[in-house]
Amino acid sequence: MSSSRFSGFSIIAAALIALSLAFMAISIKAGLLQFRDADRVVSVKGLAERTVEADLALWPINFSVAGNSLDQLQTDIEAQQSLIRSFLLLKGFVEKDIQLSMPKITDQHANVYNNALPAERYRAEVTVLVRTEDVERVKTGMQTVGELVKSGVALTQSYEFQPRFVFTQLESIKPEMIAHATRDARAAADQFARDAEAEVGSIRRASQGYFSIEDVDAFTPEIKRVRVVTSVDYILR
Repeated sequence: MSSSRFSGFSIIAAALIALSLAFMAISIKAGLLQFRDADRVVSVKGLAERTVEADLALWPINFSVAGNSLDQLQTDIEAQQSLIRSFLLLKGFVEKDIQLSMPKITDQHANVYNNALPAERYRAEVTVLVRTEDVERVKTGMQTVGELVKSGVALTQSYEFQPRFVFTQLESIKPEMIAHATRDARAAADQFARDAEAEVGSIRRASQGYFSIEDVDAFTPEIKRVRVVTSVDYILR
């Protein structure tokens, strides 16, 4: 092999070694910078809250009837449903707001383990559901439900049949609330950086919490508090 050819190979090998060393230096530097940044990270949370009014009301009106004949039981159910429908229409609700459920009929003599049989063999639980966007009308109607009792409707009260007030417009306020929570997180990071005599850099990691909707209090279930928390990691410089 000639000396010029050997010299050419030497130059190429030296260049490859130099490039490898340069690449290693860059990688090491990037790793050191990343390691340095990892040591200078502040984790903060941002909060956004908003008070809203429910825009949907669900008012279940539950009643019971009993008897020894299924035919008579059905007649009594229809009579009670008619009284409730008339009451609701009188209060300003419309037909599309009123939904009738299938009656839940129990044979009270079927599972008796002693001789103390109930006076009536059959018992029916029936629900008339009011579903409407007119929340105020539901609140007013609830205050006059005693009129149904006076007319002979045997209303049943339980936690299962409590009225519910729902806020359905969450999607319309989500973007603004997320932006507010993010600004709140940035303000917390800025304060931390000032205390540490540093500056806030870019976001390293961010996650959005779930939205919660709860009653403001037990006495005004139609007023809701919407809440979201975001978690953000900022790099400090």
